[in-house]
Amino acid sequence: MLVLFDNGTPAPLRYALTGHVVVEAIERGWDRLVNGELIAAAEAAGFQVLLTTDKNIRYQQNLTGRTIAFVVIGNQQWPTLSRYVERVLTAVNAAVPGSYAEVEIPLSPKKPFTRT
Repeated sequence: MLVLFDNGTPAPLRYALTGHVVVEAIERGWDRLVNGELIAAAEAAGFQVLLTTDKNIRYQQNLTGRTIAFVVIGNQQWPTLSRYVERVLTAVNAAVPGSYAEVEIPLSPKKPFTRT
């Protein structure tokens, strides 16, 4: 599948999506487009999946009738996300035109405060 990484999607994730062609929005000069414009540009260019960290996209945009699938990852911090790439890959592999999926990624545990 042709997958577009929205701004904020960690670049190292692309290497886990074997079997897919991954393009970052910035590579296309789309890093300044707002969500509605980005979605329209992605669909016009034939992208099949938009991978984003924007959990509000389904409330801010009308996703009905879209030809692109949306996969939202719940944590963009690579050290944490890297332990859950299989969840993201599963969601991308299951994506179909117009679908929406959120991939829950636990927040990284905070380090305990220690006084020195």
